[in-house]
Amino acid sequence: MKSVLARQDDGTVQLTITIPQASVKTAVDGVLDQTVKSADIKGFRKGKAPKKVVEDSINKQAVKEEALKKLLPTAYMEAVTEHKLRPIINPKIHIEKLEDPSTSSGQAGADWVFSAITCEMPEVELGKYKDAVSKITAKSKIILPGKEQEKPKFEEIMQAVIGSATVKIPKVLIEQEVDRLLSQTLDEIKRLGLTLDQYLASTGKTPEQLRVEYAQKSENDIKLEFVLQKISEAEKITVEEKEVDEAIQKAKDPKEKENLTQNRYMLTNILRQQKTLDFLRNL
Repeated sequence: MKSVLARQDDGTVQLTITIPQASVKTAVDGVLDQTVKSADIKGFRKGKAPKKVVEDSINKQAVKEEALKKLLPTAYMEAVTEHKLRPIINPKIHIEKLEDPSTSSGQAGADWVFSAITCEMPEVELGKYKDAVSKITAKSKIILPGKEQEKPKFEEIMQAVIGSATVKIPKVLIEQEVDRLLSQTLDEIKRLGLTLDQYLASTGKTPEQLRVEYAQKSENDIKLEFVLQKISEAEKITVEEKEVDEAIQKAKDPKEKENLTQNRYMLTNILRQQKTLDFLRNL
């Protein structure tokens, strides 16, 4: 297996991976051997047809796809290890070359090539975020007789934090989040008994406009998540095990409690983010 690494300016990483013909043949032969054992070919007892007969009668594309499922994860992880990458998302896979492998009749095969697009954790420069947030929270510390204390708006604080920070969000990360939001929207539309066209007509948007809107929201949300994470690291904001346990115990029903118990890591991140937001509000 060989691989070529290419980095884009926004932090997107592309691996072009070549699986040698010998490995392809081994994987395909393995799939064929399993297929032969269960093949039901007219004129032969089940599982007793010659390999060549089975090979000529089955869907070759399906065999290649099954072999690729076995080869791809290992080849990808080898490339990640070789280039010392630390991906934060599952890769988007694109098949570049998937020719027929060599067969039992001696037909020559070829290497298989695919690309995997992913990204690592982007670098975050916080800038003077404390000064920016303090300008927002300062008005909440001014108490005037007869007037209610004005609390800083969450949106204002977040804009101050993001405005002070410098971070490039990989396009592949934004696209993944856009796809998630679109899928979520489609599910909600179906639950309402509407079609996508009816929903778009009610909002006055085109599919392209909706995707652009979600892309802008995704970029801001992801940027905020990374910035808050960086702040929590800089300020050494942590979450203790007992805090996680207390949050689980506050769950409203057994199902929610079980879900939180199974996702302690996610819950810990949420609690850490909440503590970071409280820290910012108190600047």
